[in-house]
Amino acid sequence: MDDLEAMLELKAQGFVCSQIIIKMGLDLLGKENTDLVRAVHGLAGGLGYTGDVCGILTAAACLLGMYAGKGKPEDEDDPRLIFMVEDLVKWFKQEYGEPNGGIRCVDIVHDDGSRMASICPQMMGATYQKVKELLVNNGFDLSWNEK
Repeated sequence: MDDLEAMLELKAQGFVCSQIIIKMGLDLLGKENTDLVRAVHGLAGGLGYTGDVCGILTAAACLLGMYAGKGKPEDEDDPRLIFMVEDLVKWFKQEYGEPNGGIRCVDIVHDDGSRMASICPQMMGATYQKVKELLVNNGFDLSWNEK
């Protein structure tokens, strides 16, 4: 099953954009974390359905943090995280922010359900691919699951 098919299946199961990005990342790592999936539901619809910063973007930044973020007291900060998130945000602004007037959910979908249905799946797929590209380009093994 390709990424888009997997995302559409997760959508059919009732998951929202931010959860789908995180579930895809967890699946890539061979992990499950229902608490994390629940937590990122609060990012959907632009930070809790307020229309603010796109949940796809914020969840993608969280996914980068799953690989490069500090998780235990003895972990060192990984400076690659800041650079990857910066690159992600620059890319997202260029791809989706500039054409739509901003990176807020409301800017992108304009509170239009049909627009959301057409743009969000494509945006999720492209953003997920960008995250994987950033990770690989920064030396991360996508299937790595130790930390």
